Amino acid sequence: MISAARIPRLRTGVPVLLLAFLSLSCGIGGSDFAGGGTGGTGISTGTVSGFGSVEVNGVHFRTDNNVAPGFRTEKKVNGADKSLEIDKDVFAVGMVVTVRHGKGDNNAQLIEYRDNLRGPVAVIASGADDTIEILGQSVVVDDAAIFASLKQGDIVEVSGYADNAGRIRAAYIFSVPPPLPPPVQEFEVKGFVSGSSSTGFRLGPLPDGSGTTVMISFPPGGPANGTYVQVVTTDQEPVGGGISAIRIETLTARTDFPENVAFDLEGLVTTPWTGSGNDPSFAVEGKRVQWNDTTEFVGGGGTREDTRQTNRRVQVHGTNIGGVLSAARIIFR
Repeated sequence: MISAARIPRLRTGVPVLLLAFLSLSCGIGGSDFAGGGTGGTGISTGTVSGFGSVEVNGVHFRTDNNVAPGFRTEKKVNGADKSLEIDKDVFAVGMVVTVRHGKGDNNAQLIEYRDNLRGPVAVIASGADDTIEILGQSVVVDDAAIFASLKQGDIVEVSGYADNAGRIRAAYIFSVPPPLPPPVQEFEVKGFVSGSSSTGFRLGPLPDGSGTTVMISFPPGGPANGTYVQVVTTDQEPVGGGISAIRIETLTARTDFPENVAFDLEGLVTTPWTGSGNDPSFAVEGKRVQWNDTTEFVGGGGTREDTRQTNRRVQVHGTNIGGVLSAARIIFR
């Protein structure tokens, strides 16, 4: 297990991991737009890149007294209310968060962070992509120093983006200290349900069930296919190819937005544009994004051709219409 002395070392190394992942974000699309929807709010989901108050997707979202004297931004971390704490004590650079802000302003009403998974490192594999496996999920670790510091049995929390292979590309890794009694520790993994049956279902980062998935054993009457859930288990790793769930909680995926609400979504291209003019669309983490003649393309080559690159990091600004993300602006990182 990771000793308490190693925790600061791994936490300190996280910004290094972010350099390759976040470096292209500087100077591209930092127009400080946040927008707003007809429902009175806007939603921005992406990595925390700085503070003053909290910077996400090139926008400084004002929090607490920076909005107005006595104003309190609701802050949540994995379901726990942290609203009374200051921003830097709650969030960290690299965390993928969702910000709900006011219509036409950057006043953060809610900032919520939920990790992708938390559990022991079961497998460490070096290669073209250095990866670790946690609870049956594959995690790509881009920073060699952090990858080298990890050991089997280390308990870590991971936040990042799903790629086209159904792996999590880590933007943030944090060491979790082992518990003092009780000896049984609960771990959790989030994802989309597929292959639901009377004995359980499969869980993975992509909504269509493709890529890396793991079998979840659960009594009949579990969640329906396509549902985004959190699975809680005491298993250290899959047993016989599966995990036994002790609790399941239905959540809203960060790629799902209310109808007609303006959004900013940061993620990876998982299904590229085919090049067909009859279907001007691609997918970010399995969510369909569609453009039109008025859509603005920023960064990269500055054209729609950039959407043909799988696992390209993008930021989409637009409105959710009928479950499809209609893009007003697409920024290539």
